[in-house]
Amino acid sequence: MTRTPASVRQEGADPALAFPFIGGRPCLNFVATLGKRHGGTPLERLPDPGALARWIDEAGLRAGADGEPVRVTAGDLVSARTLREAAYRLVCAAMDEGAPDPADVAKVNEAAARPDLAPQLTQSAGPLHWKAGHPAQAALATVARDAVLLVSGPLLTRVKECENPECSLLFLDDSQARRRRWCSMDRCGNLAKVAGYRSRSRAACTR
Repeated sequence: MTRTPASVRQEGADPALAFPFIGGRPCLNFVATLGKRHGGTPLERLPDPGALARWIDEAGLRAGADGEPVRVTAGDLVSARTLREAAYRLVCAAMDEGAPDPADVAKVNEAAARPDLAPQLTQSAGPLHWKAGHPAQAALATVARDAVLLVSGPLLTRVKECENPECSLLFLDDSQARRRRWCSMDRCGNLAKVAGYRSRSRAACTR
C-alpha cells in the first residue's frame, strides 16, 4: 500500500463538514482524518486544535456536559496526528500480513495505556455520558485501544481499502457477502458507476 507523503495540504474553511464516519470502527474513522493519501498531496482534515475538538465531538467521544466544548491544546493535536499515522501504518501492516514498525506499536500502545473515557449513567433515560480527567487525551486513548483490538482480533480480515484509486479510506466490510468494494456508495461507489457507464458509452460509439 502507498504510504503517506511528507507534504500535506490543509482543508478549507470548515473541516468538520468533510469528516467521513464510514469506516465502521473509531480507529478507522480517525485515520480518515487524513484523506487522499495515494499520490498528489494528502488532505489534512485536522489543521488545528479546533478541528480535532470537532472530530471528537462528532465521533461521540466528547466527555463533559452537553454543549461543553472539548479543550484541545496544540500538544494534543501533535499527539493526535502522530497516533493517527502510527495507527494507519499498523493497520496496513496487519492487512498486508507484514511485520509492524516497532515504533508504531510503541506509540499506539503508549496511547492505549492512558486512561480512556469512562461511561456514566444519568438519572434519566437520556443518552450515555462520558467522563475523563483529560478529555482530549482520553478520546485518543479510546481510539488507540480500538486500533489494538482491531489489529489483534478476528475482524481484521474484514478491513479493506476503498478500490477507488483516488481514495485511501479504510473500512470494515460488514456486508453479508463480504463483497463491499467502496468506502461508501454515496462517495466512491457512485463515481465508479458513472465512470463505468461513460466508458461503456464511449466503447459503443466507436463500434
